[in-house]
Amino acid sequence: MSDKLYIRPVGISPSHNSVGKALPFMGIGSSFAAAEVTIRSSSGDIRERHVLPTTEILPWLTDNKHVNLTSLASDLLATLGKSRPSFAGLDMSRPHVMAVINVTPDSFSDGGDRYAARTAVEDGLHMIEKGATILDIGGESTRPGADPVTLDEELRRVIPVVEKLTEAGALVSIDTRHAKVMTEAVQAGAAIINDVTALEGDAESLEAAAKARVPVILMHMQGTPETMQANPQYQDVALDIYDYLQSRVQACLDVGIPKDMIAVDPGIGFGKTVDHNLRLLDTLSLLHGIGCPVLLGVSRKNFIGKLSQGEEPKDRVAGSLACALAGLDRGVQMYRVHDVAETSQAFAIGQAIKQAV
Repeated sequence: MSDKLYIRPVGISPSHNSVGKALPFMGIGSSFAAAEVTIRSSSGDIRERHVLPTTEILPWLTDNKHVNLTSLASDLLATLGKSRPSFAGLDMSRPHVMAVINVTPDSFSDGGDRYAARTAVEDGLHMIEKGATILDIGGESTRPGADPVTLDEELRRVIPVVEKLTEAGALVSIDTRHAKVMTEAVQAGAAIINDVTALEGDAESLEAAAKARVPVILMHMQGTPETMQANPQYQDVALDIYDYLQSRVQACLDVGIPKDMIAVDPGIGFGKTVDHNLRLLDTLSLLHGIGCPVLLGVSRKNFIGKLSQGEEPKDRVAGSLACALAGLDRGVQMYRVHDVAETSQAFAIGQAIKQAV
């Protein structure tokens, strides 16, 4: 097999502040004048890795006997510069907040808070008022060490909430790894399928998603919720996850799901160490080479407490915002969060600073 090329934009800045021959970055009013270029063998070994001005990438490949990769490099640079089409009717040139609505007794951060359907619906509508554009409804905890629930129980938890929120006009996503739940939730009004197993945890998920004809979000997870934090290992966490998500996008394309109906999520905290999570956050712009919108779910995650003072989940808001703003700097389009008002305010200020002349 041939070597593989990766291009990660670095030094992303507002277009009006760019210097030199910067390239446009996804039509979001930003540009990048340099990129980290990595060449990896088919066995996963890093052959070369350099930060280069964008204007020197193609000449460097030619001069260093990688002319076979110049066409791929041109395609990647074009993909990185291209505006993303809308996703589920949402404009991908600005950030969107996806509010977490866990209808569970045992989720790591808010388990039990919205276990009653009425409370989940009321809180969901309140989150829209605070700035959420998507409500993500889940009925099974996928925290580290979580036990699965029966399909009947998951359906009992989520379907009434999905129905009530869609009746109220909310844009709802269903957070599930089970094909039957996907199908019934979409029939109840869910407009997005969000799967932590990237549509491979259930043998029928790909077909169910294709038949549902709604956008899908594909997340990376190493292992299962029961085992994922036992001993996660990667050759290169950023590149391994890029390759995995790219392969899952292709699997969706193969069953007829259009690319403009696919988003990807690196799965922060799902089968990753603290160092893995930090590396992924730093290299988020790499994922834009896949050509799909990116979702970041880092809200209140355990590694934030480990890096700080061991705070409990609900006391990790500041750390969650720091991660979200890192995503904003790297062009991430969607953010799955518990603290909607705080995140919306942070984005409003962050965007205003970027647009200031």
